[in-house]
Amino acid sequence: MQIQSNLVGGFLYVAEMAAIACARSIGHGKRKHSDHLAVEAMRKAMDRLPMDGTIVIGEGERDEAPMLFIGEKVGLGPAYEAIDIAVDPLEGTNLCATGAPNAIAVMAAAEKGGLLHAPDLYMEKLVVAASAKGKVSLDYPVEKNLSIIAETAGRKVEDLTVVVLDRPRHEKLIGEIRAAGARIQLIGDGDLSAAISVAVSGTGIHAVMGIGGAPEGVLSAAALKCLNGEIQGRLHTAENTATKEKAEAMGVDFNRIYFTDDLAPGEKIIFSACGVTDGSLLKGVRFFGDGIRATSLIMTYSPRVIRFIDSVHVEEGENVLVRF
Repeated sequence: MQIQSNLVGGFLYVAEMAAIACARSIGHGKRKHSDHLAVEAMRKAMDRLPMDGTIVIGEGERDEAPMLFIGEKVGLGPAYEAIDIAVDPLEGTNLCATGAPNAIAVMAAAEKGGLLHAPDLYMEKLVVAASAKGKVSLDYPVEKNLSIIAETAGRKVEDLTVVVLDRPRHEKLIGEIRAAGARIQLIGDGDLSAAISVAVSGTGIHAVMGIGGAPEGVLSAAALKCLNGEIQGRLHTAENTATKEKAEAMGVDFNRIYFTDDLAPGEKIIFSACGVTDGSLLKGVRFFGDGIRATSLIMTYSPRVIRFIDSVHVEEGENVLVRF
């Protein structure tokens, strides 16, 4: 069963509505408020779409999140195709709250079973572009992986830029990357945006390494599958927000390396993202007197199509001037 083609435009609209809603709170310093605005706008937009959607990765369990919780139904209902949906209405809540770069609104969808139902755990990740796909491994030393990435990209290790979340747990990893000679871009939040950037030429980012959220890993996998990049992930028992017993009941294997196709096995994947603040991949939302401008990315895996879209939502009125 194929996801209806008209959902592509619908998912673009959903990401844009979430981004525009929370963009009005950029720099206000209220991360929870920013996230709330994005969540409400995304849910309202999704409920207008002709689909029988189920949130498999969302804001949390029903008792923790009032909207877009795991298991929530969205869309117009059972009369339409059943699909699984993963959302991050505001990836980089702190980035939006402080006006920092690379905050985005994100969602992905696939046929039933097409996205791993990842528990709310931490995941060790390695993200590379198509050139290094199938050649690197989470089991390899950092220096070996960097050498492979550099060789396959026709670069020196010293020319690589690796994104790492700025966390105390990454002290050893940062030291190993520096010892190998590669450059590091430390980020406070937003490893999903960084993961997508790895697979897009010209962003200046060549790898993502370190431990981040597993749900973001699934969203990254959906995007990277469309872009022919690769993510490898291994779930962690430490520093998690769910118990090991609960995760194992979901079928999680803590010793396994999950590859792109394990995290996003679907064939009918749609991925959409819209910039909230300016970033290396997408420009942020811009408000002007007669409307709103948004920059988005919409991708499908089958057929594999990648679109970067510049949208202007124009206000009504006879004297409206559209600015480009």
